[in-house]
Amino acid sequence: FDALRVKIREDAVVRNKAVYLALGVLPDGTRDILGLWIEGTEGAKFWMKVFNDLKTRGVGDILIAVTDGLKGIPEALAAVFPATTLQTCIVHLIRNSLDYASWKDRKALAAAIRPIYTAVSAEAALAAL
Repeated sequence: FDALRVKIREDAVVRNKAVYLALGVLPDGTRDILGLWIEGTEGAKFWMKVFNDLKTRGVGDILIAVTDGLKGIPEALAAVFPATTLQTCIVHLIRNSLDYASWKDRKALAAAIRPIYTAVSAEAALAAL
């Protein structure tokens, strides 16, 4: 689950909008776009509407939800799909990690943590620390 900002022309005026995306990945690796929604901003309240829409359209359960870590998403997701495990996406985890490094050290830090998040197992990731 993620949202991206795009420019949309409405009545001859260009405005920034959030396009919400729900992508499902089945156990065999098949990917399905479950829906696209357009809203003025990204927020947990609208994510709650997205999750409810998915539920009413027949999504029975979500095993793992990967999100950007937006505040309020865990509560919205748990309200509709309580058995779902929540995972922050790797891109946002990396960005958050780099926030603690000085600008000049970011490239080296990004290279240093790469073996950790690309490890094939938890044991390999711990060994890469």
